[in-house]
Amino acid sequence: MKPRRLGCLTGAGLLAALITLLLVLGVFLLGGGRMFSPGPLNAQASGVALGNVMSHAETSGDCAACHTAPWNPTTMAERCLDCHTAIAADLADSASLHGALQSQGTDMDCRQCHTEHRGPAANLTFVEMDNFPHDVVGFSLAGHGLRSDGAPFACQDCHNQSLTRFDVLTCDACHNELDTAFMQAHVADFGTACLDCHDGIDSYSRANFDHSRVFALTGRHADVTCIGCHIGARSSTDLQATPTDCVACHVSDDAHDGQLGRDCAACHNTGDWRDATFDHSLTAFPLTGQHAAVECAACHADQTFRGTPTTCVACHAADDPHDGALGQECAACHVTSDWREVAFDHSLTPFPLTGQHETVECAACHADQTFRDTPTTCVACHAADDAHGGALGQECATCHVTSDWREVAFDHSLTAFPLTGQHETVECAACHADQTFRGTPTTCVACHAADDPHDGQFGTDCAVCHNTSDWRAVTFDHSRTAFPLTGQHSAVACTACHANQVFRGTPTNCVACHVEPAFHAGAFSATCNDCHTTAAWLPARFDAPHTFPFNHGDAGVNSCRTCHAVQVQSYTCYQCHDQAEMAEEHLKEGIADFQSCASCHPTGEKDEARDRGGGDD
Repeated sequence: MKPRRLGCLTGAGLLAALITLLLVLGVFLLGGGRMFSPGPLNAQASGVALGNVMSHAETSGDCAACHTAPWNPTTMAERCLDCHTAIAADLADSASLHGALQSQGTDMDCRQCHTEHRGPAANLTFVEMDNFPHDVVGFSLAGHGLRSDGAPFACQDCHNQSLTRFDVLTCDACHNELDTAFMQAHVADFGTACLDCHDGIDSYSRANFDHSRVFALTGRHADVTCIGCHIGARSSTDLQATPTDCVACHVSDDAHDGQLGRDCAACHNTGDWRDATFDHSLTAFPLTGQHAAVECAACHADQTFRGTPTTCVACHAADDPHDGALGQECAACHVTSDWREVAFDHSLTPFPLTGQHETVECAACHADQTFRDTPTTCVACHAADDAHGGALGQECATCHVTSDWREVAFDHSLTAFPLTGQHETVECAACHADQTFRGTPTTCVACHAADDPHDGQFGTDCAVCHNTSDWRAVTFDHSRTAFPLTGQHSAVACTACHANQVFRGTPTNCVACHVEPAFHAGAFSATCNDCHTTAAWLPARFDAPHTFPFNHGDAGVNSCRTCHAVQVQSYTCYQCHDQAEMAEEHLKEGIADFQSCASCHPTGEKDEARDRGGGDD
């Protein structure tokens, strides 16, 4: 069984297709490259040469001038723009018709609006209203489907001169036929520039415009005509610039002459201008209690509001039983709920009430309703309760408290004798016999004379050595005496110098403790500190004239006993220098008297004997 083939793909079918193609190609070549035309081109001259021709008909049937071959990447629309350069410029301008269509993303080709081959006199622009996106140019055709005679609108009904032009008087002519009276009034109010406000769907019409976005129309405002507020408006910009504050319309209705500012809505409402409510709590004088029931005119005579006094006495001077004695601030005691209901915060005065004072009747202190200059001293009320007979002054609060007169607490630190250490545990009566306080002695011996083991040797100021924490814990600052303890003296026990606790008259010279050694043998005075220090008895320094140097020899600084071996009155050089050698050397030089070394060598120098005429040693 033979396989089945599609009819067009048979050998005869393919041969027929090839012959047809050759015939079309032959006709094309014989015609000089021209195809068959579907009809004559438009012959209306444009008035200016575009692509070297005045009309499409002048292309002389050159199809390739507009049409491109299927294999050519250039589109027919691009061929159009090659000649119509002004349209190419419009496409780059979103404010132009063609630019607006392109900027809105409208996928339109030139041929959708511009057609050819319809004859020499045919219109090149042919637009169906149903297909043209009219909203892109800023005017919707949603409300312009039918004319007043019931026929559908055509482009020429509004664009009677050119599709790219629109005469605004067209609106006036058409709408006058619909409602002449309205149009005359409307034009008188808003002018003839219809497109300044109207966009085809009447966004700014009273029915369609959401007035709450800018100024909600409520109450009587809803009945006001547009021109009632938008006087002289000629565009949407004028509409938006209309003021919204109350005085813009109601300044002539302001019975307050501007005293209450420009925000009429603070009191008035749109339902009824005369129905006014005022929130007094927003002022500096909120109305509370009985004030809330007072008529406005009682305080604001002749509708005067600013400067109205807010002091209590401005209204209640006649109600003041105190005749101004308590000042003008009635609210310090009285409340607005009831004038007779009085509450006074005594803590705001210089005399706050505490403890038992809070239960005292006002009249007990303020006789005959006298308040100012009422005395605040304790004795003004408690003189009869003073068990001290005035000995402790008039400031009872120093010891007594208001919670209980018998509860006494005295801060002794406020006196000239603060209590510290063991003194804090002593009973008051131990020092203040018979409740006598003033004149009580504060010296130590007044209480501690019997405790003084020194029999008054150290005076009456026991605190120099003793403290209140423990009588036996004694510290004495010897630096405050005529003999400060320094060096080794600081470590000496007190009894070493003060036997039998005898302090006064204790000698302070050195020899009282440091007996002169036999080595000195009366050679020096009794002031040992001329040579010795308290840091250490030895080594001693000698600051008197001494021609012979202490650092004689190689041993460094020598002590006194280096030369003065037995007593300081005598010396010998032979503890360092060999006596036999010295005798031999001096005799060799003819010096027989050489026993008194210092007479020839006072500074210990070897050659100084020659200078003294002693020869060469």
